[in-house]
Amino acid sequence: MENIVLEGTGRTPYVSFDSQAGKLEISGRSIPENSITFYKPLFDWVDNYVQSPKDNTTVIFNLEYFNTSSSKCILDLLRKLETLKDTNNATEIKWYFDEGDEDMEESGNDFKSLINLDIELVMK
Repeated sequence: MENIVLEGTGRTPYVSFDSQAGKLEISGRSIPENSITFYKPLFDWVDNYVQSPKDNTTVIFNLEYFNTSSSKCILDLLRKLETLKDTNNATEIKWYFDEGDEDMEESGNDFKSLINLDIELVMK
């Protein structure tokens, strides 16, 4: 399975999905012109990954800002990862936010309440 590495821009996040390490990271800003077009390859990658995951999967969200359409895509991505719970895979999800950034902290809590996976909120 091919890894995905996308360099971040002012509008799109840095993405590193490494199937051998079982590590998925999205960081930076997510305000692409078309969120669905940007996230579609990531959805496809996760669909393939959950078929044969590593024993331990780490997912890191270290976002500065994301728009509403990216929020929907992030939720869809998390819902795809929920299937790992059925495979006895140890899944660790970390949601990083800057100290004092109540919006990002609240977003992490919102996602936490919407999916059946533990999300650890980590203040930077």
